[in-house]
Amino acid sequence: MLTLDAHPLLDAVVFETTFPAPLAQSPSPEWLRAGLSSEFPAPLRADDAVRTAVRDLLRHGGYKPTGRGKPASEYLVRAAGEGALGSINAAVDACNGVSLHSGLPISVVDAERARAPWRVGVAPPGSTYVFNASGQSIDLGGLLCLFDAEGPCANAVKDAQRTKTHADTRRTLTVVWGTRALPGHAARAFAWYRELLERLGAVVEPRS
Repeated sequence: MLTLDAHPLLDAVVFETTFPAPLAQSPSPEWLRAGLSSEFPAPLRADDAVRTAVRDLLRHGGYKPTGRGKPASEYLVRAAGEGALGSINAAVDACNGVSLHSGLPISVVDAERARAPWRVGVAPPGSTYVFNASGQSIDLGGLLCLFDAEGPCANAVKDAQRTKTHADTRRTLTVVWGTRALPGHAARAFAWYRELLERLGAVVEPRS
């Protein structure tokens, strides 16, 4: 149900998570919210080498990961540094905590709103999607994306509004956007991520 297009740098980890109850009924516990702080003693840390490698990964298809188009992980670092990285829901908080500390962008989509088959590949020129409730769009040309049956729905910069998690979400699909320039880093990020999700009572099933 998932295909990965050939790519010389991509080291993606893709997995499905089933939560024990809808996200609205499972607020993030304090220990999970604590991971949204830049001071949290996480088992892995981002640095300039990670930042450079992630940007190189996104540049490979022709995308320019700068300005408003920079990787989502860089936004998290800034928000956490300003004390502005707040809780959203358990699925997103786990994602943001791991992304913040690993330096790897991570996408989480509602696996019921999106529809199989799934594919990871570079979006063609002219591709766009709406990424927030106010209707703003992102130009996807040359950017690695997760595709569902309707087209691109997530990437390392901004995920699509149509497949974002919500109060009734119980099942998600996650992509950790790792790079071969950082051997083993995506796997270590996933191992910690899985620990967090299973501590929440969720079931995690790797897809790549």
